[in-house]
Amino acid sequence: MKEYYKIGDIAKLYGVSADSIRYYEELGIISPARGENGYRIFSVNDMWCLNVIRDLRALGFPMDRIRAYLNNRTVNSTIEILEEEMRLIEERLSYFERLRSNVRERLEIIHTMIHQPIGVVEEQDYDTRYCYEIHEGYRTDEEMDVLIKRLLNIDASHHFIIGNNRIGSRLSLQSVYEQRYRAYEAVFIMAEQGDCEIPAGRYISVAYKGSCEQNAIYLPMLMEYAKAHRLRPVGEVYEWLLIDIHTASNMSEHISELQVRVIDQDAAPAL
Repeated sequence: MKEYYKIGDIAKLYGVSADSIRYYEELGIISPARGENGYRIFSVNDMWCLNVIRDLRALGFPMDRIRAYLNNRTVNSTIEILEEEMRLIEERLSYFERLRSNVRERLEIIHTMIHQPIGVVEEQDYDTRYCYEIHEGYRTDEEMDVLIKRLLNIDASHHFIIGNNRIGSRLSLQSVYEQRYRAYEAVFIMAEQGDCEIPAGRYISVAYKGSCEQNAIYLPMLMEYAKAHRLRPVGEVYEWLLIDIHTASNMSEHISELQVRVIDQDAAPAL
């Protein structure tokens, strides 16, 4: 095993630039010797220091903190920095676990959505769903984008990732009956800790591809289905963005789903 290494050897071995190694020397973290030709030569101890620098920098330790530790190591300071490393590693693991769960969920949703029956009315029972909501209408996609950004800022403790079947709009049944198929009254984002509820019950729904202007086709289809099956629409109409601009830039790939809660035609009026 070589006892000393040139700066080029060290740079290749650690995947860092020679300038970075010179910077560590300027900070006094490493102190390479000089060979007969005046070139820097690095010892095994310098390599150990570079190992420590690499590992601590990867966890976000500032250079001043690393220098202070390497220049004055004790058993207690080593225990302290190892405990700090452990805490940061646990935080990283927790973050990546959440990220992995979110990516897995988004993949599953996209795979489900691309096989979603298009133009077919379906019935499904839902438990209560929770969301955050902004009770403001909009007319253009640009106005909706502004509302979505406001939704994302509602709960600073929760990291929302858009584009995973969690965003939608709401309009009233009265608007549908008046053929105002994009008269949105609110936008929402799903969140278990949300302070608004989407009521539990039986829903009829239909999904379609392309522009939301097609509400003019598919909302009447929902109403006709309800009438034909002796169902009474109640509550609000929900428009979910299953695949939108956050997943695909081509509108022909976008998928929206319309949902409305229903009860039997002969049931007592809903409160």
